[in-house]
Amino acid sequence: MACFIVPVTEAVVTTIAQKVIKKKENKDDENRIRFSEKLKWLNGMLWGGSGLIAFEHLWHGEITPFFPFLTAASNKADMAEMFREMAVTGTGMAALVTAVWAVLVIAVSQKNNHRSESDEEAGVNT
Repeated sequence: MACFIVPVTEAVVTTIAQKVIKKKENKDDENRIRFSEKLKWLNGMLWGGSGLIAFEHLWHGEITPFFPFLTAASNKADMAEMFREMAVTGTGMAALVTAVWAVLVIAVSQKNNHRSESDEEAGVNT
């Protein structure tokens, strides 16, 4: 019903954070992947997944082009189920996507650190 709203909300927050962080980052270090670029990966994952789920809800008639936009929001009994779905499923989806992104960031950081150590041992200037 509305599980995609939680990842969309996270995507909005991280997109704003990415824009703010990108303006404040030091642009001198070209060899490192900046944190704003890593946040861009998370944003892509969140926006893409949320868009697909929103399309699926639209396809099944759970989203309408008129107010209240979500069919579950028109009935108080369905609203309780909608909020439960947002709390359980939506939060779970957002947390899983963020966890996968965190593992990706850690893996890339470790690979870059390993590459830097190898370059230092070989006497290559980075």
